Amino acid sequence: MDSIKLMMEEHQYILRMLAVVRKACYGILKGEEINYEDFDQMIDFIRSYADAHHHGKEEKILFHEMVTHLGALGNKLITHGMLVEHDSGRLFIQELREALARVKGGEEESRLDVIANAVSYTHLLKRHIEKEDTVVYTFAQRQLSPDIINQVNQDTAEFEKAALEKDTKNYYEQLVIKMEKKYR
Repeated sequence: MDSIKLMMEEHQYILRMLAVVRKACYGILKGEEINYEDFDQMIDFIRSYADAHHHGKEEKILFHEMVTHLGALGNKLITHGMLVEHDSGRLFIQELREALARVKGGEEESRLDVIANAVSYTHLLKRHIEKEDTVVYTFAQRQLSPDIINQVNQDTAEFEKAALEKDTKNYYEQLVIKMEKKYR
């Protein structure tokens, strides 16, 4: 298993869902009613696939090895860069959930917060993914020893095995396709 290639493939599904989130926000901007069920599914994808599944692999496996084996530069790149952005994304999603609840409770002005947090999340993740694909992952491939890369690949295979048992990837990748059809 090539874990970095797999993570880059997962980025494509995440980017596709980000486009769906943006389209849903555009609908709100045009005055359409918020489809709470759809937003619940988008947030579920973000929390379960993008964060728990994808970021889980990065944080527990690849980033851990980078911090452990790549000295001050690896530590700075991961701890003060990638992990901070992961946490910022989590905050945007928490704020999005809270804004949706306020709108559902009758606070119309919070529609602005729905759009602001959702779109801010999409902007953050697009830039974050570009950095990982062009800088972080290539840095890891160049700087980590073949033994460490092999360990990352083995650990990723184990992580994926557990996800396969839960059908995580298939479920969420199919959800992206379903949502894309709705938000063209």
